[in-house]
Amino acid sequence: MIRRKRPVSDQDQGYLEVTKEYVIRLWSLFSLLIAALLVYAGVLYSAQAVHGAEYYELSTRRIPLSETAEASRGVLTDRNGKVLVSNREVFNISFDSAKLPAGADQNQAILRLIHLCEEYGVEWVDTLPITADLPYAYTLLDADATTRSRFADFLVSCEWSDKETMEDYINPVLKDEALKDLGLSDPRPSAYTLLRLLRDYFEIDPALSMAEARKVIGVRYELAVRTIVNTSAYVFASDVDVDLISILYDGNYQGAVVSASAVRQYDTDHAAHVLGHIGALGPGQYEELRDQGYRYDDVIGIDGAEQAFESYLRGQNGVRLITTDSAGKITSELYSKEPQPGHTVALTLDIEFQAAVEEILGRTVETMNAEDKNPENALVRGGAAAVVEVGTGEILALASYPTYSLATYSSDAAALNQDTRAPMFNRAIRGTYAPGSTFKMVTAAAALENGIISPTTRIQTRGVYTYYAPSYTPKCWIYNQYGGTHGSINVSQALLHSCNYFFYDVGRQVGIDTLVEYAHHFGLGLPTGIELSGEKSGVMDGPEYRSSVGRLYLGGDTLQVSIGQGDSLFTPLQLANYVATLVGGGDRYAAHLLKSVKSYDNASLLHLPDDEPVDHVSLSPSTLEAIKSGMGELVRTGSVSGAFQQCVVSAGAKTGSAQVGLELANGVFVCFAPFDEPEIAVAVVVEKGGSGGALAPTAVEIVNAYFTGSEANRSILSEGTLLP
Repeated sequence: MIRRKRPVSDQDQGYLEVTKEYVIRLWSLFSLLIAALLVYAGVLYSAQAVHGAEYYELSTRRIPLSETAEASRGVLTDRNGKVLVSNREVFNISFDSAKLPAGADQNQAILRLIHLCEEYGVEWVDTLPITADLPYAYTLLDADATTRSRFADFLVSCEWSDKETMEDYINPVLKDEALKDLGLSDPRPSAYTLLRLLRDYFEIDPALSMAEARKVIGVRYELAVRTIVNTSAYVFASDVDVDLISILYDGNYQGAVVSASAVRQYDTDHAAHVLGHIGALGPGQYEELRDQGYRYDDVIGIDGAEQAFESYLRGQNGVRLITTDSAGKITSELYSKEPQPGHTVALTLDIEFQAAVEEILGRTVETMNAEDKNPENALVRGGAAAVVEVGTGEILALASYPTYSLATYSSDAAALNQDTRAPMFNRAIRGTYAPGSTFKMVTAAAALENGIISPTTRIQTRGVYTYYAPSYTPKCWIYNQYGGTHGSINVSQALLHSCNYFFYDVGRQVGIDTLVEYAHHFGLGLPTGIELSGEKSGVMDGPEYRSSVGRLYLGGDTLQVSIGQGDSLFTPLQLANYVATLVGGGDRYAAHLLKSVKSYDNASLLHLPDDEPVDHVSLSPSTLEAIKSGMGELVRTGSVSGAFQQCVVSAGAKTGSAQVGLELANGVFVCFAPFDEPEIAVAVVVEKGGSGGALAPTAVEIVNAYFTGSEANRSILSEGTLLP
């Protein structure tokens, strides 16, 4: 049977063409897959068989390294949230000895970076206490204690000297064994000789000039000093321009590490003595603080609030893990521990008011300098002012003149130290002055509270006090000046006229022991509680003090103590807090600068100071009224009434003049305001200022600056508000 082929229809023809096209595509994809597998196999073969050893070596060099991630320091603000000290991010260049080549190549790498810094005008850290240029000389005499200590440690590590010998001389003294090994005869080598020894010690190329070698020696010395304490890196240059950083990245400078850090930025040019500054760890501090996470090159608060609140301001450093390739470029970076910034510390100062007080005080002192007929006084005259809030002890302003700028402190330090007026000396808490007649309120309070007198008791004053005659007959100021007396007066009138005779008599009756007791209750001769270091406690004169200094206390000495003379010495801050205690009803609060501590983002409140009184002196309403009446009458009708006519609120005050030998007396002035409901207490002292009354206009200006200040400046930021 014959089969005939069925003719292919148009439909079948179309099906066959589609099938053929599908098969072609399938084979194409299969071919591509085969090709990809062949390429992959070739790459694997190349990586494992051909270049396996090479890649293995590279992989072993890609070891993650850990480095410290520096935490930014906390911010200081005033009571209203205005930033006083903050941070500015900068780039630093560090040298890490672990990443430097060995031998001569190390010195070449160092010199190469030095030349780059010279080209761009960048200064680098070099604390080797030998001048950088000819004629080489030691700089130990002017060096700080940290520099001297580190230099001694280095020479000891070289086995050239011992630390005990180094601490006794401003020039290094070599041991006998070292002299023999080094081929020297003089145990006190010149700076040039020591440089030659260091040149050999660090194996520096003899072809280099001594000038070039000195530069390399400085860096090798810094690295060696850190090796002593098991630290490999040190900050070679700080605050480097970004253009130089780019060159470092592109130029493969061996051993140089670029990192970002924060430096202090001063957002105010005021309150330098209060804010303080930061600096390198001092001798022994690293060993003492290393367990708390401090590094050898870390900074720490040196004085002022920076030191007082170091534990709050210092952040917690983190740890960053980095991985680099064979060329040293970073291939990955992550934090194993995030850095924690320091906290925000708010001070009790009102910075606008502080600025006004500093300007007023400075103008007063300079005016006295200009008008003084003895130009020698201008070379030493200074002053201080303290303003304390009544009922809290919060310090609203604390000024010392002359002052200085924290922003330029580093460059000005040498000149500041040589200034005869001691601008870095904080007279407000470290200067102690005889209180003069401002002490008479203590004598009045003791006499009134112990029933020696009443507010209405009148004493007939006679100008010359003859109780201890003929051996001792002190005179009232009015008798000395005019040959007169104050007549029959009560305690308020005695304060108004500052009658010495009246207070001689009541002070004698009160007795020195009770006077000392009351003075201490008012905080005189005791620490005020301020957090700043270096505060002087002052001196409250009396038998105990005289015995401590090997001097006799005689009965007649009580007369001088009762009017603020004798050996009593107090700080301006003590005087202000004493007046705040008096007009506040007898509760004495610790004078303090800490307002609050908040987290770095200002979101949570972490700490508030204790607001309880630290002492109390009993003052009956009649006692307080009698004392305030005398102080109030002084500004209304007394010797300073002319100045207080310009005062925007009612006030009370007391003048004082403290004679210092035959020199011009120090001027002392205290006041409070407003009279009926006191808010602030003020103390002003000017060295060689003459009478305290001369400072009345200064005090009025300070009071007016406080009460006319913008209310906007006193609006305290609420929690959660971001700082400006």
